[in-house]
Amino acid sequence: MSAPVTSTEQRSHALAEQFIAFLETGDAPDGLFAPDVFCDFTMPTWRLQSSGIEDLVALRKGGHPGPGRVPRWRFDPTPTGFALELEEDWDWEGDHWTCREMFRADVGEDGITQLSVYCTGDWSTARRAEHASAVTLLRP
Repeated sequence: MSAPVTSTEQRSHALAEQFIAFLETGDAPDGLFAPDVFCDFTMPTWRLQSSGIEDLVALRKGGHPGPGRVPRWRFDPTPTGFALELEEDWDWEGDHWTCREMFRADVGEDGITQLSVYCTGDWSTARRAEHASAVTLLRP
C-alpha cells in the first residue's frame, strides 16, 4: 500500500508540470519561480549560474532559443521539493536535437527557490546515429 500524497507533494508535482511546460515553451508562468530563484546549471564541460527569474529565463533561452518537447519524464518528491529526470527534443538550425537532464528543485511559498540542473549536453542527429551504431540500449 502506498503512502497518501500530501498537499506539499501535490504542490511540488503541479510546479514540476509547470516547469516542464516552461522547458517546452520558454515562458515562465507566474508563481513557478520565486523572484530570487537561484539556478546552478552543469553541462558536460561547463557550469553556469543565474539569480532571479529574468536571468534564469535568459539562461534557458541561451541554450534552447526555440520551443521543444519533453516526451518522457519522471517526478520524485523530495523533502524540500522535487527531482525530475527527463528527455527533451527540439529542432534547431535544420537538425533534430535531444538531451537528457536531471533537475533538483527546492520549493518555497513563492515557487521554485533553487534549481540544480545536470545536462548530458545536446546531441545532434549525427551524434545519436554514432551512438546507436556503437551501443544497444536496453531501455529508451
